[in-house]
Formats: sequence, C-alpha cells, structure tokens
Amino acid sequence: MAMSSYSTVDMLLVVLVLLLLTPVLQWLIRRVQMSQIYDKIPGPKAYPFVGTLYLLFGKKSHEIFTLIDQRTRQYDGIHRIWVGMTPEVRLSRAEYVEQIIGASKHTEKATLYRFLGDWLGEGLLTSKGERWFQHRKLITPTFHFNILDGFCEVFAENGAVLVERLQRHANTGQPVNIYPFVTKAALDVICETAMGVQVHAQTAGEDNAYVNAVYELSSLFLERLVRPWLHPDWTFRRSALGRRQAQLLAILHGYTRKVIQERRRTLDQQHAGERNQPEAEGDGLGRRKRLAFLDLLLQSATTGTGSPLLTDEDVREEVDTFMFEGHDTTTAGMSWALFLLALHPEVQERVHQEIDSIFGGSDRPATMQDLTAMRLLERCLKETLRLYPSVAFFGRTTSEDVTLGGYHVPAGTIVGIHVYNVHRDERFFPDAETFDPDRFLPERTAENRHPYAYIPFSAGPRNCIGQKFALLEEKCLVSSILRRFRIRSHRTRAEQLIVNELITRPKDGILLYLEEREW
Repeated sequence: MAMSSYSTVDMLLVVLVLLLLTPVLQWLIRRVQMSQIYDKIPGPKAYPFVGTLYLLFGKKSHEIFTLIDQRTRQYDGIHRIWVGMTPEVRLSRAEYVEQIIGASKHTEKATLYRFLGDWLGEGLLTSKGERWFQHRKLITPTFHFNILDGFCEVFAENGAVLVERLQRHANTGQPVNIYPFVTKAALDVICETAMGVQVHAQTAGEDNAYVNAVYELSSLFLERLVRPWLHPDWTFRRSALGRRQAQLLAILHGYTRKVIQERRRTLDQQHAGERNQPEAEGDGLGRRKRLAFLDLLLQSATTGTGSPLLTDEDVREEVDTFMFEGHDTTTAGMSWALFLLALHPEVQERVHQEIDSIFGGSDRPATMQDLTAMRLLERCLKETLRLYPSVAFFGRTTSEDVTLGGYHVPAGTIVGIHVYNVHRDERFFPDAETFDPDRFLPERTAENRHPYAYIPFSAGPRNCIGQKFALLEEKCLVSSILRRFRIRSHRTRAEQLIVNELITRPKDGILLYLEEREW
C-alpha cells in the first residue's frame, strides 16, 4: 500500500515536471525552427542569448559604426544578425530596399523604435496603422510651399547670427569646431518654426537644457540597444539608464507641454474674432506675424465645431517628433556639407560664384527665390547626404512573408535598411567614395539610377515629411557662412571618424579654418 502511494506521488511529480517543461520545450522547438529559417541568410556567427551583439561589446560609438559598415560590405546586399534573441535582416541593395519600403505593406517601424516610445509617444515617426495615416494626412498641409516661404525669414535671421558668432574665429590661423555653432543655430531655427518660441541658443551664453537632453537621450538609445538585458521595459526602467531617461524626459516634455498650453490659449483668443487671417496680420511693429508648426497643427486639429481632433498630448508627441527629427538631422547635414566643401576648394569656389551671382556682394537676407536659385549648392547638399546621410540606418517590420535576394523572410521580421551602404553602390554611384555634386545634375540623375539607390529621407509612403524644410534650412545657413568666409578643413576624411547615435555625427566635431572673404 505504501509502495503504491509512493508511486502515485512519483507519477504526479513527473506529470507536474512535464507540464512545466512542455512550454519550454515548445519554445525551444520554435527557436530551432526559426533559427533554421534565418540562418540560411548569411551573417556573422551568433551565440545563445547575446546573438551577434558580442561583436559590439566594449566598443566605442565610432568603432561600432565602423564595424557595422565593414560587416555590411562583406555581404551581397543582404545579411542576418541576432540582436540578443531577436533575428534581424539587414539590407544594403536598392532592389531589396524597394520591396520593403516602396509599397504600403510594410509601413510598421521596427520594434526597436519602441525604445523611443517614452520620448516621442505615437508621433509620425513611431506610430502605425490608421493612427499614422490620419496624423500624416492632418500634418501634411503644414508643410505647404507658402508655409515654408514664411520660414525663410527665420532661417535668414538665425544664419546672420551664426555668421556673427563665427566671425571672431576668422583669420586666426586656428581651427574652430563649427559643430556646436551650427547645433545652436539649428536649435534656434527649430524652436521658432516648430513651437513659435525663441530660446536664443546662439546668444544665451550657456548650454541649453533642452538640446543637452536630446543629445543624452540619443546616447541612451544606443547604450540600451547594445545591452540585451535592458531591452525589456521592466528591467530598463529599473536601471540607472532608465532612471536617467525619466529625468531627461521630464525636462523635454515639461517644456513642450508648457509651450502648447500657452499657444493654445493664444489661438483661443484669436478665435474670438480679432484676427480672421492671423498669418497675414502684423504684430503692430510692421512685422508679419509668423505661424509656427505648432500653431498650424493646433488649427488643423480642430473641427468646425471646435471639437479637437488631437489632444494636447497628441500634439506634444508630434511637436517632440518634429523637434527630434528636424534639429539634429539638419545640424549633421550642414556640418558634413561644410566639411566636404572645405576639403574641395574647387567646388567651394564654384559655390562662391553662384552665391555672388545671386547676392552681388550685398548682405540682404536670402529669400525663397534666392534659395531656389542655389542649384549647385543644392547638389552639394544632396551629395553630402549621399556620403553622410543624417540617418544612416532605419528599420521596418514585415507585415507578410517576403522573398529577398532568394531568401525567405517571414512576416513579423525586423528589417534594417543600411542607407549609408545603399548610397555606396558602385552600380549607381561609380567611384562612390568621391565627393561629386554633379552626380545630381538632372541628366545624370535620370541615367540608370534606381529610384531607391538614394534615400536620405527614406522613401515610399513613410518618407520624411520635412525634407523640403530641411533642404531650405541647410541651403540658407550654409550659404550664409559661405557668403562671409572661405573654409579649409583641419582633418581629412580618413581622419574624421563617424559616431552613429541615431544621427550620423562627426566624432569630436568638425574643425575648420575660417578666412574672411575679400570683396
């Protein structure tokens, strides 16, 4: 009897163990099956739990960028990595990129964009589905030509301040790091055009808490990315990095919310009937009233009955997204452009001639017509974005099974687009590492170039909504500098290392010699 009782208990324990182990065994079987699918795609050796991230452990930011570039060049347009336990497929060939971003199927961003969720919420960059579609439809009119034309005054005014701040560094025989100067100018531009506030970053004489928080959050994103144990929100928010992120977000969100409340009160007062067309009115001092992106968003976000289509928090998410995407990216684009022009005096001289033909030596502010006439400078900016795309990498999640390069990629796969390497395809850009703005002459652009071989602003349905804004700002500020100075670079391209923390930044800034031009 005792023996029978003991056997029953034993059997119950065995059943219990089997019940506990069954989910684990099922998970292991699924992992093996998944590995068999993804490991048919070439890629570096992966290990349990850390995947291929071990290659990045202990590396500095610029070393990580170089390693990823070297790894991508080893494979023919497609390879596989494992970010911890998660497989990813990486693309660097235009034909494969088109399959992912060229249609409306795979519009959901990669799951790692959720790391930006606490910061940007569900703004255009991170939202998906119907919410993304409705917000995109609502926001698109705010980038109308006439609105951008009004922003030209802001570009020109801040370009003039930038030149004056750089003036004391001219003719000294010593190089100056222009990156922080351009950063503050871009911050002044984006705060006034996005939120309608002037932060005077260029003239305040001290670091701005907002821009410092943006920079630190970008670094936190990369630090979290290379630490698989911090990928779950539960562990991240209890870590030192997570607690620091919460502090930084309190700075950013607090500032944006305050501005939104103030602007909404102002618009409510205007709707009382004092101004039927505020964008055409003056401020009593003979100056044209400027509408910021926030004003336009608040106006378009309200139905005829006064019922808001977007809450203040919805608006905050979109403004924070615009601040994030429209500040750091343009800073990088302008700084890299000045770097390349400083390395190529023959191209710089041609740009000087173009600018002189437009302004004739005057110091008047640049208008939209002037900026449109800067065709060579525009080609220089486009070639800069080819060599140094502000966003060197972005991701999508496949919504259905797809075949890429002959390999099966299941639905739900994170697919990374290596823009930096797509732009170096010798089939479309011969001698790809050479700076040649004339690649973007109309006749050469039309020759045999795949439509997805050049994607500095992404492409397809989720392309960058602010790309015209960015090019206009970059034209205005870069031309402001070149109207006053000739520039030479302290470093060669080989010496100038790259750091990729969401944005393709120059390590240790851009060191230039400034020489005042003689008239």
